[in-house]
Amino acid sequence: MTDYIPSPVEWVRKQVELYESSGGTEGTTLLNTGLPVVIVTNTGNKSGGTRKTPLMRVKDGDNYVLVGSMGGAPKNPVWVYNLRTNPDVQVRDLTEVHDMRVREVTDAAERARLWELAVAAYPPYQDYQQRTTRKIPIFVAEPA
Repeated sequence: MTDYIPSPVEWVRKQVELYESSGGTEGTTLLNTGLPVVIVTNTGNKSGGTRKTPLMRVKDGDNYVLVGSMGGAPKNPVWVYNLRTNPDVQVRDLTEVHDMRVREVTDAAERARLWELAVAAYPPYQDYQQRTTRKIPIFVAEPA
């Protein structure tokens, strides 16, 4: 991977720093909510730089479900475009780091099943989808 470009968003930058500097033993929940997050290391679609994004921990067997909600904002988070362009990622889940490959979920039945898993892990996703007219993208990260 190329040079790391920290997030311009302060809480994201601090969460990634704490999570990684502790080896995955601290900073592992979303803004102290107690809800677990993973760190997804991806490649910027424009910069080519290494980006790191804390996302809700949603598991489906050995896979991770990545939800591009951005709190129900009208636009997708930038990392969605990064994954569409560069599907090879690393997922840090606590002390473990996994090399993975993502694919965007387009099958309606698979999407519905994974959306239920995501909402069970983080109920605000349901409200986020109602806040926006865009269909919130879902990706599956599978072992590479």
